[in-house]
Formats: sequence, C-alpha cells, structure tokens
Amino acid sequence: MTDPIFEIKTENKKQDYAKFVISPLEQGYGMTLGTSLRRVMLSSLPGAAITSLKITGVKHMFSTLKGMREDIVEFTLNLKKVRFSYTGEKPVKGTISVEKAGEVKAKDIKVPADMEVVNPELVLATLNKGTKLNVQLEIESGVGYSPAKDREKKQMGLIPLDASFSPVVRVNPTVEETRVGRLTNYDKLTLEVWTDSTAKPADVLKQASEILVAYYKQIITPKKRKAKTLEKDHGLGPVGKLSVEEIGLPTRVSNALVKAGHETVEDLSKAKKADLVKVRNLGEKSLKIISAALGEKGVKFDEDGK
Repeated sequence: MTDPIFEIKTENKKQDYAKFVISPLEQGYGMTLGTSLRRVMLSSLPGAAITSLKITGVKHMFSTLKGMREDIVEFTLNLKKVRFSYTGEKPVKGTISVEKAGEVKAKDIKVPADMEVVNPELVLATLNKGTKLNVQLEIESGVGYSPAKDREKKQMGLIPLDASFSPVVRVNPTVEETRVGRLTNYDKLTLEVWTDSTAKPADVLKQASEILVAYYKQIITPKKRKAKTLEKDHGLGPVGKLSVEEIGLPTRVSNALVKAGHETVEDLSKAKKADLVKVRNLGEKSLKIISAALGEKGVKFDEDGK
C-alpha cells in the first residue's frame, strides 16, 4: 500500500476553536481517524487544574461561609472552571485572600510566576461587607479526568476536587463522501475542536497525532521496557501522608514546621537536623519531641543526624 496523501485545511481559526477539513481519505478512514483523534484529545493531553483546597473557617464542603452569598459546594464548582496555563510537572500552591465586599474573580488567585490564569474574569463568589475569604489551593498537572475520591484527604478541612486536566473542551468529527476525479467513494473528515484557550486547536491536533503514531510504532517495531532505577523508597505508606498536626506534636512545633514547608510525616523523614534547627521556634528539645512523635508512628528520625 502506498503512503496516504491528503490535505488538511484550517477554517475559522481562533484561539479556542478551529475547523479542520481532512481529505481525500480512503473509504472508512474518515471515521477511523476522527474517532481515534477525538478520543486521544479528550483523554490523553496534559493540562492543569485545582485538585484540592482549604478554606479558613470551613471544615467540609457541605457548609457555608458567613458573609459569602454562595455555599461551599457552589464555590468549589466555580473553582473547577478555572483554567491554568502551566507546563511544569510539580504541584504548585495557589492562594485567594480577599477582604473587601463584592465579586471574587479568578484573577484574585495568586499563583507562581510560571503559571497563568487564562480566564481571569470568571466569578467565583460574592462577599458581603466585612467578610474575609482565605483559601489555599493545590494545583496539579495531569491528563484526562481525575475524580476526587482518588486523592487521599491529608488533613482536616482539606476539600478534594474532581479535576478535568484536558485543554480540549469538545471535539466534533463528521464524515462525508467526496470526489476524486470520477470516483466518489472517498471520505472527507471535518474535525471541529474547541479548547479552553490554554492550548491552540492546531497544537492539540498535532499532539494527539503524535501520541497515536508513538503507539503504532510500538506495534511495528516493539521496544522492550527498560528496568527503572527507583529512588530510595522510604516505605512509609499511608503514614507518610499524615500532616504534622495529626501526629500529636505541640501546636507551637507543628505551626513552625508547616511554615518552614515540612507539612507531612514524609517531609520530616527526609529533613536534616541542620535545616530544622534553623527553623524559628524550634530547638534541640523540639527535635527530641519530633523524634518521639514519629517513633510512635513507626518512623525513624535521627535528631542527632547531619
């Protein structure tokens, strides 16, 4: 079989929408390409989304915040609509801190310099006079869709969210017959692609095609999986996800650790004495208290270590 030759024309090109006309294709290949590209675009392209949040004064999702017109469920639904442009892989922290009456918008979310909120005018909540809204957000990169139930609840008051990472909102493939000379049994594939503006339609079409090509190459010329060199496993399991507030440390000590970025048992197990002694409000006595608290959880911590 000779290599296929067809044209790709782009119509109505915008930042978040484009119509691609692909033809002429051999009979049956319009649906084959359209279906496979649609599936990959919706499920396998990377993006970023809010995966959890913590609101000062709120213990769970099914509650309210005095002075905020929306209940917490409605507020979290609005947060799911916030779209981020982010090419990194590590989770990042975002914050909302508003103390004035009126609308709280997506542009009020403070994020690192390498991340951008692409729909800043999205309204998240409406506050009455004298109301304060303080929110801590966890923003992660991923692919496809991730339900909230797949994430462990690390601490009291943490609200996990369903996350849709894909930058593609909708894909509509349609196939029609087209003529090549006297022959009329060729396919014309029209592919409409809508994105959330974090990626251009032409780019996501190319990315999806590259993913499919990579899979087909593995069928044609299979490569054996290389044994991965794993990093040292601390073997902490679920205990490693516990927050420092949950292991019985004095409030002064746990607050100092959190402010210094040591938020979980896993963080503490990797910490060095030289770093901890520099933390404000911690001293040699505090290190012994930390060691004892970790010991009760079966985690070894050498307060005399370097």
